[in-house]
Amino acid sequence: MQERNGPMSLALATSLLAVALLLGPVSPLVSHAAWRPNVPLGLDLYMPVPEDNPLTTEKVELGRKLFSDPILSRNKSLACAGCHDPERAFTDGRPVSQGVLGRKGTRHVPTLVNRGYGISFFWDGRIPTLEEQVLQPIQSAEEMDLTVEEAVSRLKRKRGYRKQFQKAFQREIMGEDLARALASYVRTILSGNSPFDRYLYGDREALSEEERAGLRLFRGKGNCTACHLGPTFTDEGFHNTGIAWRDGELLDPGRFEVTGKKKDQGAFKTPTLREIAQTAPYMHDGSLATLEEVIEFYNRGGNPNPYLDPELRALHLMAEEKKSLLAFLRSLSGTIQEGMPRERLEND
Repeated sequence: MQERNGPMSLALATSLLAVALLLGPVSPLVSHAAWRPNVPLGLDLYMPVPEDNPLTTEKVELGRKLFSDPILSRNKSLACAGCHDPERAFTDGRPVSQGVLGRKGTRHVPTLVNRGYGISFFWDGRIPTLEEQVLQPIQSAEEMDLTVEEAVSRLKRKRGYRKQFQKAFQREIMGEDLARALASYVRTILSGNSPFDRYLYGDREALSEEERAGLRLFRGKGNCTACHLGPTFTDEGFHNTGIAWRDGELLDPGRFEVTGKKKDQGAFKTPTLREIAQTAPYMHDGSLATLEEVIEFYNRGGNPNPYLDPELRALHLMAEEKKSLLAFLRSLSGTIQEGMPRERLEND
C-alpha cells in the first residue's frame, strides 16, 4: 500500500493494532533462566521459569531423554512420549488416555505445546506448576503407575543417567531433579510461526481470503476470543460448555472437584488452539471426533445445563461461515520445536 499517514504506513499500523487487540500486551524479554529457547514467531518473548530451575542445556537434554524412556512406567512399556507423541503435536489421537496394561483414563490427553506459558495444569487445573505436573502421570495408576522412589531407584542403576544427573545438577539422582529435568524439556515444546502469525506480522498473503473471513468470525460473530485469546489462544481459565452434561446428568465434575464451588460444576480448562488440526479428537473427554463437530457444538450454543458459561449462545452460522471458521482454525498449525537446537549442542 502506498498511502501513508505520518511516518507509519496504514498497513503496518493496522497489523500492529491487530496484534495488540488479539494478543494483548507482549511482556519484555526478561527471564531468570540461564538459557532460553528461540521463541517462534507469534509467541510471547517471556516465558516464566522458576528461579530454582533455570533452563540449561544439560537439564533440557536429560529431560528429553527421560520423556522418551519407558523406564518410568511400572512394566517399562510406556514413556511420556507414548501419550504425548511428537508426531501428533504431543497428543495420542485417542478419546481418553491409555496407560500401562491397557488401563483407560477418563479424560483426553491434552497437547503439551506452549505449556511452559501455563499457570495451572490438567483439565481441572489442580496442579499449579510444571514441576509438579510432570510427576503426576508417572505416579497415576491409570497411566504409568510407578512411585517416584522406584523411578529414582531405577535411574540410579543406570550409569548413563547417573552421569547425566550429576552433570545437570551436581548431585546424585533425586525425585525433585527428575521433575526439574522433565519440566525443563516441556518448556522447550513450542508452536508458532503459523500462517496466522505470519499474517499478523505483515505477510498479507499468508492467509487466504477464506481464512481471513474465518478470522473475522473468530473475533466477531463466533465470540471465540472470549476464551481463546493471547499468543497461546487460551485464557487459562475454566468454562462450562455443557460437554460434561448428558440429558441433564453431570458426567464429570471438572473444576468443581478442585474448588468445591457450584458454579465450577462441569467446567474445564480452555485448551490451546495452536496445532488444533492435529490434536483430534476434541474436548476434555475426546467426545467430538472432528473440528466440524466442534464448530457445530458451539454453533448450537453448547449443551444446556444450570451452570452453562454465559458467553455461550447459539451462533446461527451459515454453511459458508462454518467453512471459513474451519479454514482459519487450520491456519493455526505452524512450526513445532522441542529440545535444544542441534547447533547449540555441538557448540557446548
